[in-house]
Amino acid sequence: MIIVLKKTATEANIQHIAEKALKLGLKTHISRGVERTVIGFIGPEDKLQMIPLDTFPGVEQVMPVLAPYKFVSREFRTEDSIVKIRDGVTAGGKKLIIMAGPCAIEGEEMLLSIAKKVKAAGANVLRGGAFKPRTSPYDFQGLGEEGLRILKAVSQQVGIATVTEVMDPRDVGIVSEYADMLQIGARNMQNFSLLKEVGMIKKPVLLKRGISSTIREWLMSAEYILSNGNFDVILCERGIRTFETETRNTLDINAIPVVKQKSHLPVIIDPSHGTGRWDLVASVSKAGIAAGADGIVVEVHENPEEAVSDGSQSLLPKKFELMMHELAAVAKAVGREV
Repeated sequence: MIIVLKKTATEANIQHIAEKALKLGLKTHISRGVERTVIGFIGPEDKLQMIPLDTFPGVEQVMPVLAPYKFVSREFRTEDSIVKIRDGVTAGGKKLIIMAGPCAIEGEEMLLSIAKKVKAAGANVLRGGAFKPRTSPYDFQGLGEEGLRILKAVSQQVGIATVTEVMDPRDVGIVSEYADMLQIGARNMQNFSLLKEVGMIKKPVLLKRGISSTIREWLMSAEYILSNGNFDVILCERGIRTFETETRNTLDINAIPVVKQKSHLPVIIDPSHGTGRWDLVASVSKAGIAAGADGIVVEVHENPEEAVSDGSQSLLPKKFELMMHELAAVAKAVGREV
């Protein structure tokens, strides 16, 4: 349920409502938009019905939220959310967010070289995995905390924001110390303990869609994070499992406008995992931006043949630079910029 406040509502009116709800054990979130301020409530419906909300000073309208995801929905917030990753780096505004880097962190020299090149080409976030969830237990699993140290050191040298995956609720604290943004991968989209944990920190979260998840399930996973207090969530469409075998996954372009209608959260795409083929990454990236995506996350490696993970879907730095030039023209055509 949400309360729409009058333009004349005072801060005292807002706090009075929040305090009443708190006494009943309800969670509240205040969203101050350009056109209106709303207060969202999370809790049992019977407790909400105990409060005559429409009689409170400053209240204009009391509205039930029909979507099962309350805080994520457009009903709660009509304007697009803008997520701050670092000073000067945001997702959800006119400027596209571009995340690029290797699938896995292999060493400091390698990561530093890639970071310099992707930043020069227009990337504003460096991606790199320290903990790698792999289908086979015998595949490279990442460098762990040493990888996180390398990521932070390179970030400081180059002056670029960072994102890396967290897989275990017990690792949320340590990953938060090193990275600007935490990624929840496709395999962990419904790891509810992990979602709750990242919901309680003050770091932005990149939430990837599960391999076989519906849009509703994806948004419900985001709701876990927001309902625990963290509203800095970016959604990532990374391809779903279908019957098609020509590509690694099927990147669901439809999901971009659908999610934009249903939610205020920024949405980006991952064309690297979405296709599994480096030669399709540029085309799918342009399609995603044309469809309304707020950015992309792509894999870039200087020597894909020797990459310890996902070399076949990684762009060479020169290919990434060329793609960024092409992407700028598409972005301009749809009123965005890189």
